[in-house]
Amino acid sequence: MNDLLIILTGACVAVSCSLLGCFLVLRKMTMVADAISHAVLPGIVIAFLLSGSRDSVVMLAGAALFGILTTFIIEFFHHKGGLQSDASIGVTFTWLFAVGVILITVFAGKVDLDQDCVLYGEIAYVPIDLWITDAGTILGPRALWIGAIVMVVIITFISICYKALYLSTFDPAFAAAIGISTTLWHYALMGMVSLVSVASFESVGAILVIALMVTPAATAYLLTHELKKMLIYAAVIGVLTSVLGYYIAYAVDGSIAGAMASVGGLLFMLAFLFSPTDGYISRNKRRTNKATLEATLSATSK
Repeated sequence: MNDLLIILTGACVAVSCSLLGCFLVLRKMTMVADAISHAVLPGIVIAFLLSGSRDSVVMLAGAALFGILTTFIIEFFHHKGGLQSDASIGVTFTWLFAVGVILITVFAGKVDLDQDCVLYGEIAYVPIDLWITDAGTILGPRALWIGAIVMVVIITFISICYKALYLSTFDPAFAAAIGISTTLWHYALMGMVSLVSVASFESVGAILVIALMVTPAATAYLLTHELKKMLIYAAVIGVLTSVLGYYIAYAVDGSIAGAMASVGGLLFMLAFLFSPTDGYISRNKRRTNKATLEATLSATSK
């Protein structure tokens, strides 16, 4: 039963991350997810200092606010300050993460808010972290409930806002011309990325969140260029990553998060090599055939 709870939690997180990851990959903004997952640390610490509690809702609110703030700062440096996109991301998240580390060491050194808690997580503890109501009713693993609710929110968001997200991603000029605010949808998407990042990293760790947000989407992009198919493929690959990763970790008695991230990388490499459309082998074969045909035509014309 514990195996199923861990796999279900990983699958919920994987679906949420991979669906949003598709838009990040298409917008060439995958590193924003990395930035947000690190830069929310000050928000977590400040929320703890103000509330004196490690309650998930309070921590989630503090982290979400800093996730949005991170996006604003990155955009400000990039568009208003003229800084390159990658430089603005690097400056922002290292600065905010460093502030979070200082706050922990100064004000919360004896509290479990260290990097093990924030970065690595531990999905194996999901079955023992139960959600118990005031009446004493046990509802099941808290992380599974949070993961499932966030997954429903993300699927609903993409389903309702698909047209606006599609146009603002592929043709922002046309979207602006017909009255769709690309800025609004950019921040809406970043808000969802912040929500998924901060809701997931306590259970699976920020590093696995980044892996699940990038690798399934990048793998799906090698298999299809149609957005709807890409979203479906990414979600399936994310679930597959969660399931295979768990059983590999069980077999070798290793880190579950590490095994899941490794499986994601392996699936990406398989698609990179063997994708019938954009795979390395098929592209080389097409180039070879084209060169052979050109050489044959050149020899025939002489």
